[in-house]
Amino acid sequence: MGQLDQFVVFSLDEQRYALPLQAIERIVRAVEVTALPHAPPMVLGVIDMAGRILPVLSLRQHFGLPDRAVVPADRFLIARTALRTVAVVIDEAQGVIERRQSDVGGTGEIAPGFTKIQGVVKIGDDLVLVLDPERWLSADDARSLYTAIGPPVAHAA
Repeated sequence: MGQLDQFVVFSLDEQRYALPLQAIERIVRAVEVTALPHAPPMVLGVIDMAGRILPVLSLRQHFGLPDRAVVPADRFLIARTALRTVAVVIDEAQGVIERRQSDVGGTGEIAPGFTKIQGVVKIGDDLVLVLDPERWLSADDARSLYTAIGPPVAHAA
């Protein structure tokens, strides 16, 4: 039958995306974002999440979507990466799905060289892009973020 993987599905504009459930800490309502000078372009700023300062990332530029300000109806998806925990602006959380590993298509033949996507899953008639949170920030972006807010803080597993 194959091992089942769980994914959190969310939307940006009309497109749906997914992240592995194990990378998600929680989803919260959007709050005011404090601007962060000298941050990489995809970093909108920082928020205070229960005493932790988290960078807020916008994935819109990666997918050619128009930039827009964070609005109260948005959500922050709090995701753990190997280096740090981040808040990602999403329009809407749409739930959790389970798929067999064999049902997650690779992107090599669809979008060669596009490393921010680790696979594609089908929900009904729609294809949902499964994102790789470890590749959101380039090495230069990670260095800029380190300079702007300091070293990553280890998180509980």
